[in-house]
Amino acid sequence: MPVLRETQFSAEITWLGMVPADTGIQAQPRTELDLLFSGVAGERHEGAKRPSCVRVKNLYAPGTEIRNTRQLTILSEEELALIAAEMGLEALDPRYLGATVVLRGIPDLTHLPPASRLQGKDGVTITVDIENRPCILPGREIEKDHAGFGPKFKTAAENRRGVTAWVERPGRLALGDQMRLFVPDQPTWAAER
Repeated sequence: MPVLRETQFSAEITWLGMVPADTGIQAQPRTELDLLFSGVAGERHEGAKRPSCVRVKNLYAPGTEIRNTRQLTILSEEELALIAAEMGLEALDPRYLGATVVLRGIPDLTHLPPASRLQGKDGVTITVDIENRPCILPGREIEKDHAGFGPKFKTAAENRRGVTAWVERPGRLALGDQMRLFVPDQPTWAAER
């Protein structure tokens, strides 16, 4: 019995990028990406393991080696437009946010259930880890090109910053490709209702 159910939602890839290792967080646009089990080759977040960070500070001492479930940053085109509007910008370039994939067509993408899957036409599959909470780093990148707007990012991006994800099945993504959304077929945890 499958534990993931296909939803009615399919999304178009409208932007792809990669953040080169040993640089800041700004992504470089791409027309296609080859996803490996380790993520994107040469990318800042590539690897099967990573040092722990502030996201898991209540679990591990800083720098503890853990499984890398944040190989990718997935954003929503619709949520990017909302962030830009709230900041007073005409548009917000995904490169400032270190985006890997920007999708159009999935409502409330930032709140996808953990363990959801996004699957491309050749079977390439990405697993959603958790919401990618806003921080000040994208604001610093925005500020370089749009003086006075960088500090507005963190508040405007609340509940709209997308998700972190990892590669479950390698394959190629290209601009214009469609990705189907699958979600866990289980009820919300009763203790948290």
